[in-house]
Amino acid sequence: MRKIPTNSPTKPELPLDLTGPHITIGASSAHRLYQALCETIVSGLVKPGEPLPPSRMLAKQTGFRRNAVVTAYERLIADGFAQATVGSGTFVAARIPARAAAPKKKAIVETPGQAALALGCTHIDERALQRFRAFVGRRMRAFGSEHLHYGDPRGSRELRVAIADHLLSARGLRCDPDQIMLTSGTLHTLRIILGAILKADDQVWCEDPGYPIARRTIAQCGYRTVPIPVDAHGLQIARGRTAAPSARAAYVTPSHQFPLGVQMSMPRRLELLDWAKQAGAFVLEDDYDSEFRYDGAPLMSLAGIDHLQRVIYMGTFAKTLFPGLRIGYCALPERLIGDVTAARAALDRFPGTLMEGAVADMLNSGAFAANLKRVRKLYREARDTLAETLEAASEGALSVPVPSQGLHLVARFDPSVAPAIAAEAKQAAGAEGWLLADTYARARPLPGFVLGFSGHAVPRLVAAAEGLAREARAALRSKGKSARRA
Repeated sequence: MRKIPTNSPTKPELPLDLTGPHITIGASSAHRLYQALCETIVSGLVKPGEPLPPSRMLAKQTGFRRNAVVTAYERLIADGFAQATVGSGTFVAARIPARAAAPKKKAIVETPGQAALALGCTHIDERALQRFRAFVGRRMRAFGSEHLHYGDPRGSRELRVAIADHLLSARGLRCDPDQIMLTSGTLHTLRIILGAILKADDQVWCEDPGYPIARRTIAQCGYRTVPIPVDAHGLQIARGRTAAPSARAAYVTPSHQFPLGVQMSMPRRLELLDWAKQAGAFVLEDDYDSEFRYDGAPLMSLAGIDHLQRVIYMGTFAKTLFPGLRIGYCALPERLIGDVTAARAALDRFPGTLMEGAVADMLNSGAFAANLKRVRKLYREARDTLAETLEAASEGALSVPVPSQGLHLVARFDPSVAPAIAAEAKQAAGAEGWLLADTYARARPLPGFVLGFSGHAVPRLVAAAEGLAREARAALRSKGKSARRA
């Protein structure tokens, strides 16, 4: 990192508030000092162009180490709040950038407009958000000609290189950046890939229960979905061979099956890969939440085992950063690069370029990994609190296995209970989330709920869980009275 001069001309002590609502509790000294300096600058207590005190003086004033002060100054400069002049020192910037209000007594920006228990919500750590803003600002200030013409249908090479590095370190998947394609998300990826590798009316294995939105997307593209049952070891390959031996593709969530949360066992993974090789089919691996593993190391991705021969790997930044980015990606077998690239170019030419550089900066700088580490702790707490609340408040009406991975859990009634009881309880509670029965296509549905715990404040989760559990008990009591009357 470039050395930043911090020996400004002497000035009185800065009026810093290091305990106010703009300060992130539990953050590092450098981050808290950065927030206090930002607040002082934005509020006008120091004027544009005024010198900031030497780092040693500010360290003495605050009681922080000098390296924390230097780090805070470097962030002020990177984010446009200050500027450094070699030999002169550090000064408040002549023009102060607009800054969103800091969250009150909270380190996390919560997804707005989503009721507790809804799926697909995210947190983003305030420190990561500030870094992302800085990266976006830096990229916009260095606006280049690459934004002025049509780009590579696969997306920028810089971000594809960063994703390839991430997949190798996080998922054991070795691939060349030329095998990476950027998309606007998993469903967009599905449309592009299926259009490149399938013909109209081809069959596609889909997990049952499974992700209903993906199932509908495949059907809307003109392909026949074939529901294949899932058990405690994942997709039942033998059932697939019987139901549709000539299927041309299989859509699976092997690391954390949606919605049941089981991991596909290694024997099943190898069996699935054997089928794909024998049938000349491809496996679409939706690795939608593998970054959020709470207990132990995840199994290697299917694509990593297969070395990208018959497996197409799909990922997204919707959950690891935020959905508004609209950036997903896939890793392709080499034999498919040409066909899939051509299909992409025919569909929408190429992905948007403005955010690609900032996301690459997040990955390359370590900010992405740091955000995951911090947010993972929050999600673990939310998961544990939700599971404990549901089991306790339902007084045995609901069984809640605690998932080792992911951003949702399943709360189940006894299998003998009719799925209509779950629907009655959910409606009465006004709860978000999904009915477990709605994720089934052909198999006999189990009664219960699919509930999200990410992106929600813990007190709201507790209140929503208590309400749902209360209505679950009431629905069961009502069923018992009806049975007695009958």
